[in-house]
Amino acid sequence: MVQSSHAERAPALPSCIGSMLEAVRDSVRAAFMMRSAMECRTTFDEADERGGCEIRIAPDFDLTSVDEVDSCRMNPYDGLSNRTVFEMQSDDAEKGGVAALDRAFAILGVFQPGERALSLAEIARRTGFYKSTILRLLSSLERGGFIRRLEGGNYSIGPEPLRLAQIFQESFHIREVIEPVLRQLSADSGETSSFYVRQGEYRVVLHRVEPPRSVRVSIREGERFPIDRGASGKILIAFSKPSRATHDAVRERLWALSYGERDPDTAAVSVPVFGPNNELAGALTLSGPKHRLGGSDTMRAACNLLLTAATRATAALGGDHRIFAYGMALAAQFDFIPVAEISKT
Repeated sequence: MVQSSHAERAPALPSCIGSMLEAVRDSVRAAFMMRSAMECRTTFDEADERGGCEIRIAPDFDLTSVDEVDSCRMNPYDGLSNRTVFEMQSDDAEKGGVAALDRAFAILGVFQPGERALSLAEIARRTGFYKSTILRLLSSLERGGFIRRLEGGNYSIGPEPLRLAQIFQESFHIREVIEPVLRQLSADSGETSSFYVRQGEYRVVLHRVEPPRSVRVSIREGERFPIDRGASGKILIAFSKPSRATHDAVRERLWALSYGERDPDTAAVSVPVFGPNNELAGALTLSGPKHRLGGSDTMRAACNLLLTAATRATAALGGDHRIFAYGMALAAQFDFIPVAEISKT
């Protein structure tokens, strides 16, 4: 969209503008194809009654990226001269770098657990960005410690996210309360205990303890899963605001069950933990192989262990722990449906 910086006295645009802009785009595309030019300035001396027209391309404009060329912005009319000046600059410059940050975050987001490194070509495939754009952003991310460039030319996550993850954990001020609870839960049940917090539409493993068994549910701190699947997700939804009527039953009984929702071979039970003013602190969870944890008696036992642990954790965090007595009374009467019966429904 063409806008004047001096709208009250801006002259009509010269008739040559359309052809000039097309010529500039052609020259930039040519530079892109040659992979050589990092700067391009085109001056048109075609005169009209108001003098010549000049088109400048800003130094920070990425001339190796056609997508930026096609989304450039023009600022017409330089009121300090007798020439009509058009400056082409990237969206990144116009948005104060917000677009560049979004792209950088998108690059970090393509790295998945279990992947040691990614090639430039793979990053380009997953993001859809041009390699020139990715290289520019990877250089900045590497300087900040978010990315490491390996000897073979591939890229992996750097050390800075780990430091920030530790700060993220400490910001909840609950490690000293939750970790002993998790260790006791895992020792008593023989299964994986974990503590989840909500992050938008995801549930994030803030802390976890795994049992010394060869067959167990294995998750990593910092790992995130969709919030709409799994026992802990139901707890985080049920006790977040605004509340959902679909989770009224979970709020009433104070626990949630999962039989193979995220992983078909896993069962889980989860309960809330509250802090001051009974604000939800997170979801305390036990998970294990479905054939071992999914039976009626074992699910009831796991639920009771969790409610007892949540009582202790909530009291330590300053919440009202008395509400869990009601959940325990309901658990004693609840018919925890075994795996065999679930498969029939």
